Amino acid sequence: MGIIESMAEEKIQEGLKQGAFDHLPGKGKPLVLDDLSAVPKELRAGYTLLKNAGMLPEELQIRKEMVTLSDLLKCCEDEKERARLTQELRYKRLKFNQLMEKRTLRHSSAFRRYRDRIFHKFRF
Repeated sequence: MGIIESMAEEKIQEGLKQGAFDHLPGKGKPLVLDDLSAVPKELRAGYTLLKNAGMLPEELQIRKEMVTLSDLLKCCEDEKERARLTQELRYKRLKFNQLMEKRTLRHSSAFRRYRDRIFHKFRF
């Protein structure tokens, strides 16, 4: 254990002795952990930081905008505005599909490692 870890552990132990952690919200309740199994390992820390900062990943933000545009189209009566909203929705769908294509299983690092191991195993 390094010096920083030792100092942190010492501070935690002091806090436990002083009761600093006795009245925290959620005490005694199970932790609610995010399921990030679909996110590549190298992106998980970034996604967690963005989520804690109130930011959405790009594909979720675009998806949210697509839903909003669809709702606006349902109640829009002006033809020019309807055409503009339709064009914007098409653009968002295209961008969303491009992002999702980039993030398919074939492009994940886990899939590449698994594929390489399978190919290596069956080589003669």
